[in-house]
Amino acid sequence: MPNEYRSGRMFRYFFIITAAIIAIASVWITNTLVNQLKEEEHKKIKIWAESVALLSMQPEFEGLKGEEAKAFSAYKEHLLKIIQDNTTIPVIIADDSGEIGDSDYRNILVPEQDKDTYLKKQLAKFARNHEPITISTPIGENENLNLYVYYDDSTVLKRLRLFPIVQLTVVFVFIVISFLALTSAQRAEQNRVWVGLSKETAHQLGTPISSLMAWVEYFKTKDIDAKLLNEMDKDVQRLKVIAERFSKIGSNAEPEFMDLATAIENAVEYMGKRISSKVAISTDLPDEPITILMNESLFGWTLENLIKNGVDAMDGQGEIKIHAFRKGTKAIMDISDTGKGIPKSKFDSIFHPGYTTKKRGWGLGLSLVRRIIESYQKGKIYVYKSELGKGTTFRIELKVV
Repeated sequence: MPNEYRSGRMFRYFFIITAAIIAIASVWITNTLVNQLKEEEHKKIKIWAESVALLSMQPEFEGLKGEEAKAFSAYKEHLLKIIQDNTTIPVIIADDSGEIGDSDYRNILVPEQDKDTYLKKQLAKFARNHEPITISTPIGENENLNLYVYYDDSTVLKRLRLFPIVQLTVVFVFIVISFLALTSAQRAEQNRVWVGLSKETAHQLGTPISSLMAWVEYFKTKDIDAKLLNEMDKDVQRLKVIAERFSKIGSNAEPEFMDLATAIENAVEYMGKRISSKVAISTDLPDEPITILMNESLFGWTLENLIKNGVDAMDGQGEIKIHAFRKGTKAIMDISDTGKGIPKSKFDSIFHPGYTTKKRGWGLGLSLVRRIIESYQKGKIYVYKSELGKGTTFRIELKVV
């Protein structure tokens, strides 16, 4: 059982780590593609800017004729095609003073009002994102005008930049849902095992218990020591109670109103005769009755398991204290032992099915305790405090009627 539980836990960790690796790899690949696309757009806009600069040199070729004129016309058409093919990258052309011409922008949806103000805001934004590309255009003999091409990322590149965030969100949601589904499935499987094992145990105990009860009744008709028969009858009745407890796992156990102190005293009285004489059990119970809604049989099983757990932790020698009191609308019960103690890192693990420190243990006792308290008593149980070498205190919280 311990190995099976650890295997299940390791599988969950493996699943989470694998999903995280996939997410990281996916984000890394996406970022690589974004950087490559960014470089391609930079090259594309650089060619676009050079085409604009070359096209502005048209006056130098006005005197061409014949084949030269045809070649220049084809060249001009090629430059125009390069400029017109840019339908995705927003571009603004400005001079040294930041002035923008009426048609010196492309792929920008400009509002009809405050057009100049809007374009200048966009230019400032483009300047923050990318270094402008300088182009030189002739304005006279031996005189050039420097213009600056400002550009922004294309819509596709912007969306691709957001894609890793979307990926991580989707992967995170997938991990959470898958983890919850896996945990729920494992709990459901554990519950089916619990219920099936309990029902089968109760069923198997039924026949020999009925037979033993008949034998006890038969022996009562014979000349046998009444004390021996009385003890035998008590043990048979105890077996009947145990079978009843197992039969109630997975069923709606009928609760009843009962005083907490009475329930504790009954469990302590029974266990006091069946544990080592070197273990002392003391109780500190309230004088005023604390009424809670419980199934006495299952609640007694809970206390017995906790007492047995304390006895095992003390190696059959020490002291167990049970302190019960009321706090507001809650009934509090502390079960303390003077045993080995529990490391803080194991405070929750000890309640998991299969967790045990015993060589021959199944690790079901505390798991069963939690199931009874939380599922049937609608309460809460946890390690209140523990110190290695000094002992442990379990606390149970139940609602007061």
